[in-house]
Amino acid sequence: MSEKRIAIIDLGTNTFNLLIAEKRMGRFVTLHQERIAARMGVGGINNGFITSEAVARVLEALKKLKLTIEKWQVNTVTAFGTSALRSATNGIALIEKIYIETGIEVKIISGEEEAMLIYFGVRSAVPLGSSKSLIVDIGGGSVEFIIANVDELFWKKSVEIGGQRLIEKFQHHDPLLPEEKAQISEYLEIQLATLFDELAKHQPETLIGSSGSFDTLSEIYCNKQGMPFPKEPETPLTITGFETIFDELLHKTRSERLAIPGMIEMRVDMIVVACCLIQFLLKKHSFKSIRVSAYSLKEGVLASSN
Repeated sequence: MSEKRIAIIDLGTNTFNLLIAEKRMGRFVTLHQERIAARMGVGGINNGFITSEAVARVLEALKKLKLTIEKWQVNTVTAFGTSALRSATNGIALIEKIYIETGIEVKIISGEEEAMLIYFGVRSAVPLGSSKSLIVDIGGGSVEFIIANVDELFWKKSVEIGGQRLIEKFQHHDPLLPEEKAQISEYLEIQLATLFDELAKHQPETLIGSSGSFDTLSEIYCNKQGMPFPKEPETPLTITGFETIFDELLHKTRSERLAIPGMIEMRVDMIVVACCLIQFLLKKHSFKSIRVSAYSLKEGVLASSN
């Protein structure tokens, strides 16, 4: 067993992400990555409660990940709980149950901590340069907004407007109705007032999407362009490309969205409301470009461990 082999688990509201890495020559090298759609927030996210069905899915997912961790002979496991566990009245009880049944200790981190780790992850993937960017991480429970360049983090905020929350609050038809889309925009207008002030103050030139739905949008874009999806920490997307993809997604049913080359099942439900948020941001501020980071929270944990 390597004393330098670690596992990081990001217990997201919809997806659990596992990263296993080993320290070699003073740097961590990724050995294995895995994700499971545990859907922890489904049915209870807006009521501050993790349902019994979701608890069962959480435990099943973590037992699978534990087997992977044991196979890789990892000796240090770090697990982070984010929005769904932060806001759930039974979050602590679930953490205790997880430990009893799997031996995995889960630490709930604040939205501020989450945003900081996302910044570290994105900075490891994307050459930020000296100009300012708005980094956006769309989770199922919360969305993290970070204004930063390569040297400095100027502002960060975690807002409880994640994809699962938006779906359960607004999306009652498939495809999404125009009035439901309008309701989402009205809601975001209220919820993101502080962000607008910061955008006006800092004038970031680039919107950088962090993992999740942005990964899928990038993969769909590559398929449309007839290019291979690169195994790189930064992947391609343009503002025009995004608008074309969103227009297609907006008018398709779930099964039709799933048939789009590059789409994956764990993203097919949340991607429409995620795109509503992205388009809203692009309309509110004049960004020159959009970039996609394949790295997010778990890579940020790794970067801060180096």
